[in-house]
Amino acid sequence: MCLAFIASYLVLAAEIKRRNVSVDPYTVVAYVAIAGILGAKIWHIIDTPVDRLNAEILTSPAALLAWFRGGFAWFGGFVAGIATLLLMARRYRMNLLSMLDVASPAAAIGYAVGRIGCLISGDGDYGKPTHLPWGMAFPNGLVPTTTTCPQWGAPPNCTVHPTPIYEFIVMMLIFWYIWRRGKRALQHPLAPGVITGEFLILSGLERFFVEFLRINPRVIFGMSNAQFTAVLSALAGGVLLVFARRRFRKVDPVRKVFNHVIQHGNDPKPEYHRPTPECPHPERWRMFDTMTAEVEVLEFLRCLMTTMKPRLVVETGTFLAVSTLYMAEGLKQNGSGKIITCEPDKEVFAKAKEKIDGSGLKKWIEYRCESSLDVKVPGQIDVLFCDSLPELREPEVRHFLPNINPNGLILMHDASSHLKTVREAALRMEAEGLISVVLLPTPRGLVIAQKREGRK
Repeated sequence: MCLAFIASYLVLAAEIKRRNVSVDPYTVVAYVAIAGILGAKIWHIIDTPVDRLNAEILTSPAALLAWFRGGFAWFGGFVAGIATLLLMARRYRMNLLSMLDVASPAAAIGYAVGRIGCLISGDGDYGKPTHLPWGMAFPNGLVPTTTTCPQWGAPPNCTVHPTPIYEFIVMMLIFWYIWRRGKRALQHPLAPGVITGEFLILSGLERFFVEFLRINPRVIFGMSNAQFTAVLSALAGGVLLVFARRRFRKVDPVRKVFNHVIQHGNDPKPEYHRPTPECPHPERWRMFDTMTAEVEVLEFLRCLMTTMKPRLVVETGTFLAVSTLYMAEGLKQNGSGKIITCEPDKEVFAKAKEKIDGSGLKKWIEYRCESSLDVKVPGQIDVLFCDSLPELREPEVRHFLPNINPNGLILMHDASSHLKTVREAALRMEAEGLISVVLLPTPRGLVIAQKREGRK
């Protein structure tokens, strides 16, 4: 039990640190451990009436201690632990599903280590006798095969399936999987509850199949109590997955990334985008988040400002103003020019405005909280950078096209062959004779275009 507690604490502390969550891991593990022990004992009493308290046990402290140590049921501890996590989430004012996601790796490692503890403790409820080479026998009582094996008419020192070791190995694999899922969630927005749902499904399946090797009686639909509760766990995980993903799909894409950045920060990390024929190694690039352009593209934009010396730049989709500030640095180096940037989401705009105001580059930027298709610009646009929602890129280019300098540039981000919306829109406008297009092979793709009349 102590080893399971320590392992759970260390994993939970590491998960809390990497997710940047304001939660005390020791408090969470302590409360969940206490609730889990009590819940497991209560469920065992309900499940096994013969082990309930009686007058003889209550009158002897030694007998009471032996009774308390005598039996626990996994499902009771599991339910009590989840209920405690939900209460802790309310205490820390944290999303309930996010709290469960944070705790899932610790639950997996704690259960895995706990199974080895059960093996050492000498609990005989392990499995059917086997003649397989990996079966185990402990004549001295580590696993009391001398008393359990005769239940099947086997010799006193027969070997049994080491199911705690099986469970330890499988739960460690489950831990490794959900830990990597958590790492992925730091780079790319993931629906709260998905990690928990996957953990419930995988751990439920593990508990279900290991019961075929254990000695528990089959009492519900041909299943043991543990198998039945394992099925309920897996079904609950499936329902949670469907609910979490459907709910997440309804969230605005900009707001998804915005909330992710606010929670996890915005440090550079390897580019997440999948490989494409034109860019087979996206991991060689870096990104701040999945909404802002790649770091190398941002550096290209800054260099473009100092190369072209534009008087007016229009940017659609300010988001957190990272690309805005990169371009403003180039204008500052030039000593002239202005960027008009627009963001329709009021909460996102407020964060971008705060960042721009504190950057020392406000002189070169005019920010507007309005839709890109409503923006009116004074004068001729030398550079148009479209980085709003993909479905708006073509309408934006058509909207601003009359104001674009024939010798200026049109840039459209997210134009990879995987993200076809922007790429096809650019090629469609080229086919109409409106613009001339070059497809830059970056991970997410960048269109560099010019008005067709600028080629004359």
